[in-house]
Amino acid sequence: MESPIEVVRRFCAAWGDGMAADDLAAFFTDDAVYHNIPFAPVTGRKAIADNFATFIRPGPPGIENIEFHVINIAADGPVVMTERVDVFRLPDKTFELPVMGTFEVSDGRISAWRDYFDTNQFTSRMG
Repeated sequence: MESPIEVVRRFCAAWGDGMAADDLAAFFTDDAVYHNIPFAPVTGRKAIADNFATFIRPGPPGIENIEFHVINIAADGPVVMTERVDVFRLPDKTFELPVMGTFEVSDGRISAWRDYFDTNQFTSRMG
């Protein structure tokens, strides 16, 4: 079985591979929690897939692609922390956003994912 770091590395790489929302959600346990701080948490694999589908879509104002560039990654047992630069590709521009993420991995799947970033920086760059 993959280590928690290997699961998270593969998940982060999958974003740049252009995977569909359902394929990305397949990395999660059925009862997983995805929380983009300070937005409300999303619970359950299906709800996570639906959430991903709301912002990854072609055409304005959607995000056509996101790549996670992992700067640093560390694990303590099932908890994996990432320092990343996420690259957002929109129809008319591309921008980067520094992000810190915490993942909890259980039996080879992500059971919790929390991302911390500056929402003002994100919204100003989204336009």
